[in-house]
Amino acid sequence: MFKALSLKQPWANMIASGKKTIETRRWPTEYRGPLLIVSSKSPNIPPTGCAVALATLRDCRRMTKADEGAARCQLYAGAYAWVLQDVRPLKPFPVRGQLGIYDVVVEDATLVFE
Repeated sequence: MFKALSLKQPWANMIASGKKTIETRRWPTEYRGPLLIVSSKSPNIPPTGCAVALATLRDCRRMTKADEGAARCQLYAGAYAWVLQDVRPLKPFPVRGQLGIYDVVVEDATLVFE
């Protein structure tokens, strides 16, 4: 079982490609560890509704101006920086998205790194 986080596209693909190493949210999390990155079905930028990467969530803290490049967005009020490391792209496989951090059961054979 993995913890997962759904993101709209193109943000999920940007994390999978290593271009985005900080995800931003308006809420913090105490969770640290492996995090399955799941692309939402909207907007329709492939792959949709799929796990696209496995990352390690190393830190969650208030976002700063210095985080803008890694987050690929400007600092905004109430933003938290979710610092991702060890991002490994996956061969996409279907995952039903949810809000917040959620659990996903993944068979070993399904988890194929690209």
